[in-house]
Amino acid sequence: MFEEENAQWGLVHALVLDGKGGARSIARTELDDLQLQSEQSLWLHWDRSHPQTQTWLRQDSGLNEFACDLLLEENTRPRLLSLPDAQMLLFLRGVNLNPGAEPEDMVSVRIFAEAQRVISLRLRPLRASDEVLQQLAEGRGPKSASELLLALAQLLTEKVQALVSDLSEEVDGEEEKLETDERYAPEHGSMLHMRRRAAGLRRFLAPQREIYAQLARNKVPWFAQEDADYWNELNNSLIRYLEELELTRERVALVLENEDRRLNQRMNRTMYRFGIITCIFLPMSFLTGLLGINVGGIPGSESPYGFLFASVLLIALALGQWWLFRRLRWV
Repeated sequence: MFEEENAQWGLVHALVLDGKGGARSIARTELDDLQLQSEQSLWLHWDRSHPQTQTWLRQDSGLNEFACDLLLEENTRPRLLSLPDAQMLLFLRGVNLNPGAEPEDMVSVRIFAEAQRVISLRLRPLRASDEVLQQLAEGRGPKSASELLLALAQLLTEKVQALVSDLSEEVDGEEEKLETDERYAPEHGSMLHMRRRAAGLRRFLAPQREIYAQLARNKVPWFAQEDADYWNELNNSLIRYLEELELTRERVALVLENEDRRLNQRMNRTMYRFGIITCIFLPMSFLTGLLGINVGGIPGSESPYGFLFASVLLIALALGQWWLFRRLRWV
């Protein structure tokens, strides 16, 4: 019931974390008078495109104009901004798993976080937030604002791992086909698409890795001390994925280079054969053309064996050229 009522305000969901791994939903109308206990935290997840979201953010959220402008700006890149009073703005990207979408067209999630409140905004549905909701419903979700940020980051990173692995397996398949079938020709457009996907992912994951490294060193008082190890592990995971993406791009380039080399070799062999054939038939063409001119004095024109003699001469000339080319190692 709360979800339908909140949707009218652009609020995807509003949850009060109980500090024990669970949460309860609240209505949009309860926000103004909400009083949190010391162990509780508030998570508000908004639809950024909804007009009511922008109105609430600028008028009722308590955020300054600078923070609101950044949260609502059209285009963002992954980054972390520290604000006064131990607050922060966090911009992350997640794999686009919506139907019909390209996974590398990554979904942006903008987050304002403080000790007992997290405000997140998205334009398109994000699978990671749905999974956090499922964890909270089962009583094994994040217990605080800092754990909520960590849970979202972990789920976003897990989705990246699956996509990077799929890309790597596609390149493995192309390389295996090239090795087992000499006549196999990889589709140039498909290989370039793989390369663009790897480049697109790397574009957003590189700055996101820096964010995780910063959060691992973060000394914000409301961050759990043990969370630093988890942020550092996420940083290491993204380093590994970035290395895998870079390797994937290089492998795609090698496959394309190998295919270009094979095509050039095939073309060179074809042109070489045409050149040999031309060399063989050029003297023969000259000889037959000379014998075919319509003037008197052509040898054998009066003899019944003239054609046979000319044919034997041409065959002997062809065999002589073949023997010469073999001696010169041209064939």
